[in-house]
Amino acid sequence: MHDSSPAFHPETLAIISGRPPRDSDEPLNVPVHLASTYVAGGEREYGRYANPSWTAFETALGALEGGRCVSFASGIAAISAVLDLVEPGGTVVAPLHSYTGTIGQLDDRASRGQLRVVYVDIANTEEVAAASAGAALVWIETPTNPALELADISAIALAAHEHGALVAVDNTFATPVLQRPLELGADIVVHSATKYISGHSDALMGAVVTAIDAHHDAILGRRSLYGAIPAPFESFLALRGLRTLSVRLSRAQDSAQELVRRLEGHPELEEVRYPGFGAIVSIVVRGGADAADAAISRARLWLHATSLGSVESTFERRRRWPAERPTIPEGLVRLSVGLEHVDDLHADLIAALGR
Repeated sequence: MHDSSPAFHPETLAIISGRPPRDSDEPLNVPVHLASTYVAGGEREYGRYANPSWTAFETALGALEGGRCVSFASGIAAISAVLDLVEPGGTVVAPLHSYTGTIGQLDDRASRGQLRVVYVDIANTEEVAAASAGAALVWIETPTNPALELADISAIALAAHEHGALVAVDNTFATPVLQRPLELGADIVVHSATKYISGHSDALMGAVVTAIDAHHDAILGRRSLYGAIPAPFESFLALRGLRTLSVRLSRAQDSAQELVRRLEGHPELEEVRYPGFGAIVSIVVRGGADAADAAISRARLWLHATSLGSVESTFERRRRWPAERPTIPEGLVRLSVGLEHVDDLHADLIAALGR
């Protein structure tokens, strides 16, 4: 089901990719295939190796990112598969501010001597380029979680490739609607499909999209070997969510930009961080952790939750997690703007910030 369609816009690709043949009485969507075992002699053989529900999702996301996709049981499983490409003792360059699951994976592997990690300011292209000398992999988040720093993917990829390093980009925040890292020179794209791609807080999945077949085969091999496979029903839900990604993200981005405009200069905020696109905003509440926690407890509409990218608006003080970097302010609250009316979201935040 590999898609060889002409160059459609992302909004169109999200709708048309991963569909069954256009034959009479065929369903418009690939159904949920609840199968652990197949009759021998074909390409699937066993439920750990393939499932038509995964394939439909992988076809669609691969078309959106411009590569070949392998789906996983979670975002962290996808991250782990990419890190497995680094040979023992190899060096990984990674952002100082990253998803804590990524940092946890890197630090755990480093502590066991499997690899070496060099943490950098990913927004400082010269620093990243210098660190990539001798590296096996350069890991990029842009925007970073939760600091919302931006990286120059093209410049970093060029420098990393000159040193023989692979470049992987976690594209969870931006999604292929706003950013296509493979077109900017990256080798690998990683997603927590739990977030924007699925978009309804009901499916846990991850994905890796690669630019060349050798990397795809290696990633697929890791999934088959370790069994970090997605469930068929979650794959169905994630693909259904992907169909509306562009319209959901557009609405959420419009609301995020309006909230940033309204929140700038608020007396209870030390800082409003926004990279200029997407629907994630970080605010730093004046008064630190206690003030931020109090504001969170007063909200009636915003939901206190650690996930993001769904139809409902969520927020969280990130330093409540011990694994979060100490360079992240104690009062930083990450906002994931959903699809509620922006006036209601703004009113609830203002009321929560009030003393």
